[in-house]
Amino acid sequence: MDEQLAREPFCYLTTRGRRTGTPRRIEIWFAAAPVHATIYLLAGGRERAGWVRNLRAEPRVQVEIGGRRFDGTARVVGGGPEDAEARRLVYEKYRAKDELEEWRDEALPVAIDLGTPPSPRSRA
Repeated sequence: MDEQLAREPFCYLTTRGRRTGTPRRIEIWFAAAPVHATIYLLAGGRERAGWVRNLRAEPRVQVEIGGRRFDGTARVVGGGPEDAEARRLVYEKYRAKDELEEWRDEALPVAIDLGTPPSPRSRA
């Protein structure tokens, strides 16, 4: 991901409703991995968050950052070095906005591996 997109203040994540299949779009903070085409999100509601329950049922998602849309595959990060990296990246991007240490430590990290941007006619 280019640096300009990585600096955007938030992204829009579209998941599919786990029961209805209806698109569900949220605005959420994110941080981009420095090397891979991956972004990280932190779910303060952990497994209870609707968007997390949706992506567990259907991991194919769409992400919009700075007006560009990407197809992606979401996954919950389960410990290890990637867990620590996800928490660090998101925290460092937003820590000036508030006291976020508890959120960083308690939230559920989610990775979205981005594919190529879909065609401009593709809609979430």
